Order: sequence, then C-alpha cells, then structure tokens
Amino acid sequence: MRPLLYSIRVPEDARLRVMFTRQQISARVAELAAQISHDFAGDSVILLGVLQGATIFMADLARALTIGATFDFIGVASYGKSTQSSGEVRITKDPDQPVEGRNVIVVEDILDTGLTLNFISRLLRAHQPKALRVATLLDKPSRRVKPFQADYVGFTIPDEFVVGYGMDFAEQYRNLPDICVLSPRPD
Repeated sequence: MRPLLYSIRVPEDARLRVMFTRQQISARVAELAAQISHDFAGDSVILLGVLQGATIFMADLARALTIGATFDFIGVASYGKSTQSSGEVRITKDPDQPVEGRNVIVVEDILDTGLTLNFISRLLRAHQPKALRVATLLDKPSRRVKPFQADYVGFTIPDEFVVGYGMDFAEQYRNLPDICVLSPRPD
C-alpha cells in the first residue's frame, strides 16, 4: 500500500481522484438546506439518515437548516464489501421515532440503482407521514434499475465509484473531506 491523499493508504492497485472538493460540497449543502427551509417554512422536519454513508451529509445539512429538525436513522444493507449492489435490500436498523403525521426527509448519500430508496419510501409511506421527501447528496442516474427521483439532489455524477464525505469502500475512506473517485490503477 502507498500513501496518497490526506496520508490515507490506498491499495497499490487503486487510486483516488477528487471529484468534488469540500468547498464545493459545503456550498451545495447550504443551497439544499435553503431550499428545504423554504419548502417547510413554519414547520419542522425529521431528518432520517440512511446509515452509515449519509451521516456526514446529514450533520452538515442539519446545521444549515433554518427550521426545526429532529434526527433519526434507518439502517439498510445492499452492498456489503463490494462495489456493486447485491440487488437485495434489508433493514439493519429501524427508525426510533414514529413518522405518522410528520414531515420526513430521508437523507441519503447516493441514489444509485433506486432499489434502496424505493424500499425505504414504500416502508415509510405505510406509516402515513404528513410529507415524505428525499435528499441525496449524489445522484447516479445511469445506474438506475428501478425508477426513482429525489426531491433534493446535491450533484449528478457519472457511473464512477466514489468514496469520502461518509461514503466508503469496505468501511474505508468515509473520513475523507472531499468526494473522490476510487478506481483501479491502469496497468
């Protein structure tokens, strides 16, 4: 392994390239928070973060909101230690707060195949929230298997595997402050 960005060690057969800097991310999160604050002016929301990738995005989004917000989390699994979704979504943690009659914003790190967010949305709608919206930091529409459109999108990206700002590969790289592409080294 060799050191690369931020003194983080990267496998010899991989490389990291910055896609979005922390400054670009911060500016876009502020814009999303302003839109959400406008849309729910005079009301409050539950930010329901999808563990674990959305935690950093959700924290920054929450700090930028100008409306009341509570936090909760839902855990789902579909990737494991692979760069490809297994296609099977399972709950690993249920939300602690009831959502009935409340404004819920699901906060996700990346909208990829659409399987996870379709699953979560269907599950939450059964509990009759007042409003159900989805905020995703990244949208990768070229990978969509099941149609899904987020209400608030940070950035639309091409089909590249990204890490950093909460997103991982095999639980590594979540702490990078930028969003980076993790790709194999050319031979």
